[in-house]
Amino acid sequence: MFKCPIFVVNFPSIMIRIDFSQEEIDLLDWERRHHPHPRVRQKMEVLYFKAMGLPHGQIESLCHIARATLVRYLRQYQEGGVGELRKLRFRQPESAMMEYRDELEKSFAENPPATVNEARERIERETQLKRSPAAVNRFLKNIGMERRKVGSVPAKADPEKQEAFVEQKLNPRLAEMENGKREIFLSMPRISCGRPS
Repeated sequence: MFKCPIFVVNFPSIMIRIDFSQEEIDLLDWERRHHPHPRVRQKMEVLYFKAMGLPHGQIESLCHIARATLVRYLRQYQEGGVGELRKLRFRQPESAMMEYRDELEKSFAENPPATVNEARERIERETQLKRSPAAVNRFLKNIGMERRKVGSVPAKADPEKQEAFVEQKLNPRLAEMENGKREIFLSMPRISCGRPS
């Protein structure tokens, strides 16, 4: 039977001393129960428990956090108090295509791509950035472009039959409409030539 070795990482006991005033403790207590964001409430609770003298291991257990998270929250409080704990620092990665946003937006406004793959090829050609169709689609939505359904004109349209229809059927009905003898309802698809204004 193969036995897998077990590695255990022991974090050294970190002693971070913070002196809390009663006013700070009351503020931490209020914020841990009333702040609208759950992450901020958690930070406040960690510091409140620290102010109440609980050991770090017990705070980690009660708040379901790792030692590194506990230390980070304590350091934030040391740097800027409750105000620093209220700050949320979520990482929001930004696409490298955003560096070329103005140029691409102008290019797509002048000549809208018919498909995501066409947009993808043009982005690669103009910026040397190779991206997946999903990433390109997200980028296009981000700059305000929408996908539109398109229709095609039949390749085998017969101009003589079309002209006969207009002369024999459409024009007489339009004349009846103008004379108040007929109502006509036309249904046409919405046509778009790129980005909405």
